[in-house]
Amino acid sequence: MSCPVFASTAGLSQISDKPPTCNVAGRAPWSRSFGRIRLEGAELRKPSTDRAKSMQPLPAEQTQARRFGKARSARSTAVLEDYVELISDLLGTTGEARPTDIARRLGVSHPTAIDTIARLKREDLVTARPYRGVFLTEKGETLAKRVRARHRLVVDVLLALGVPQEAAEGDAEGIEHHVSDVTLKAFAEFLRDAKDRRKA
Repeated sequence: MSCPVFASTAGLSQISDKPPTCNVAGRAPWSRSFGRIRLEGAELRKPSTDRAKSMQPLPAEQTQARRFGKARSARSTAVLEDYVELISDLLGTTGEARPTDIARRLGVSHPTAIDTIARLKREDLVTARPYRGVFLTEKGETLAKRVRARHRLVVDVLLALGVPQEAAEGDAEGIEHHVSDVTLKAFAEFLRDAKDRRKA
């Protein structure tokens, strides 16, 4: 006698007709004990409540919405900050910031760089002159200095925690856009305390 046996593997259910796997009543043997189901020698566990117990309670709706809103805002401004910082670096090292150079260093297409530079112009962060590249406005210079200082601070914290230089530089590119002034202040205090401990 054979009967369909259901087995769950990696979230998929499959049916096999392996003989003979049924009891005399023609049913697949199973037993229930201590919250577990035994089917054809395989043990299927019921969802555990341990995970639910260990999870933190959800914050209030407005609090969570504010947090997600902050993250979305940070993502939208991250691109502008990256461009401004790079333009400042190019101007400081080569004396010019051409859209072609900006696109290559940021790993984007030339049309994408042109579109973003146009956005920077609308935000009064840069000016663009024909055949002379892109230049920062006073507002752009102020933003570039703030972004550079924040980047350096995040990198220094990661290095102090033992992160390798290259990884710290790369990770800081993502982290720096999502930290608040409160967190930056805590980072600075952490570095000061670490420096004082080294002196002691």
